[in-house]
Amino acid sequence: MHDRQNWALSCALCAAVAICGGCKSKPQVTLAPAASALEAAPTAASATHFSVDSVSSKVTFLMDSPLEKIDGDASGGLQGDLFLDLADISKSTALVKVDLKKLVLYQQKRPDDKAGYSERKKSELQNMHARNWLQIVAHEGDVTPEQAEANRWAELKVDKLELVSLTNVAAAPGAERKLRATASGDFRLHGRKLAKKVPLELTVNYRGDTAESIHVKTTEALGIGLEEFEVNPRDDTGKFVKSVAEALSSNLKGKVAQQAPLNIDFIATAK
Repeated sequence: MHDRQNWALSCALCAAVAICGGCKSKPQVTLAPAASALEAAPTAASATHFSVDSVSSKVTFLMDSPLEKIDGDASGGLQGDLFLDLADISKSTALVKVDLKKLVLYQQKRPDDKAGYSERKKSELQNMHARNWLQIVAHEGDVTPEQAEANRWAELKVDKLELVSLTNVAAAPGAERKLRATASGDFRLHGRKLAKKVPLELTVNYRGDTAESIHVKTTEALGIGLEEFEVNPRDDTGKFVKSVAEALSSNLKGKVAQQAPLNIDFIATAK
């Protein structure tokens, strides 16, 4: 009798192990810390103030998934200020932000991974989804007008420039003085921020000995993970539906990307 009980217990344990072995734990996502609007970094006394020309600014990203390509364009939506120490460019700082209400999404689709993509078109549905995922539209009981306004802006604060190819721009010759550098600082999106680095190409335009403008563009995209900034699928009323990870393993598999690599290109003029 005792042996029979042990046998039954062993069978039960084996079954439990087999069942649990087939279970998959929900992936854990580390959220970026919550943060209010970013404040500009301290500026060097010798820095020259440049202001972004919003009209000519370009801000784009491409979310590339197996069955859909979604690219975003918020051109004309960048604003902010740069403080460049032209004698030691590494000490330069900046605070720029993108108006996400100017974001327009375009879509290309295909039925499977062997077919070609469809023509690039603006998708009203994807644009509605984006506004709700980013929570930039007020919804009673879910997103207040104040929250929507705060979520409207994606911000990048630059504390310093690293890996600089030309430190003393002021002493360099020529009307166009080009260099490469990596901007280091904080990126804030959807009420959360993370430390980020992004490689840049800078062209400082001089008239005589005076710097008049600077052209800034990313040479590698700034990687933005949607889940770490808590940007997840939401319904038409702004209510949470599922996480991006859950969407990737559900009916949205192949149609949702986890990353939104961001590229920036703008001119700022001396004040």
